[in-house]
Amino acid sequence: MANKDAAFGLKPIGKIGQNADNQGLTEYLIADNYASSIYQGDPVKAVAGGTVEVAAAANTNLVGVFWGTFITKDPTTGKPTYRNYYTQTNVANGEEIRAFVYDDPHERFEVQSNNASASAATDVFELADIEYTAGSTINGVSKVELDDASFVTTSAQLQVVGVSKDIENNDLTSANVNFVVRINEHLYKQTVGV
Repeated sequence: MANKDAAFGLKPIGKIGQNADNQGLTEYLIADNYASSIYQGDPVKAVAGGTVEVAAAANTNLVGVFWGTFITKDPTTGKPTYRNYYTQTNVANGEEIRAFVYDDPHERFEVQSNNASASAATDVFELADIEYTAGSTINGVSKVELDDASFVTTSAQLQVVGVSKDIENNDLTSANVNFVVRINEHLYKQTVGV
C-alpha cells in the first residue's frame, strides 16, 4: 500500500527506555523581532543570547521541537495570545515571546521521509539531517522531513530508531515512509555550550 505524502514536521511520541514519560514542554524565549517563522513540529536550535531559533539542515545545538508560542501582548490585538506557530509578524516590542519546546534528549519523534521511492530496513539506526520547508500558514504545522539522501553513520541531526506503526505510512517499499527518530545532535547531550 502506498504511504500518504503529508509532511508534518517532528511529532513527539514518547521517550526511549522505561523511564517516566510526562511529555512536558519547556519554555524558552524567542528574540524580539526574530525574522523567521517557526511552525509546530519544527526543530529549534539554541543561539547565543539565550534564545531559540528555527533549525536548518546541518545545524547543530538542537534543543528540541517547537510546539507553540505565547506572546504576552500580541501587537495586533494587544492581548496575551497563544499560537501553535510563530511568525515574524508577532513582533514583541519589549514583550516576551515564549516558545514551548519538547526538549528531552531522549524523546522520540515521528517524521516523514522525503524519499520519492522505497526506503530500507537498513536505514534504522543510521543518521540523517532534516530537509527544511516552511510550514503551513493556514494551520501552523511544520513541513520538515527527514532527508533520505543524507543517511550516514558518522554525524547528523537525527538518528532513526524505528519505523512508524501508522498503517498509512509504515510501508518501507513505498515512498514517504514515516520514521521514528531521536535528536542525535542535541544540545543537552553535548559537552560544549552555544
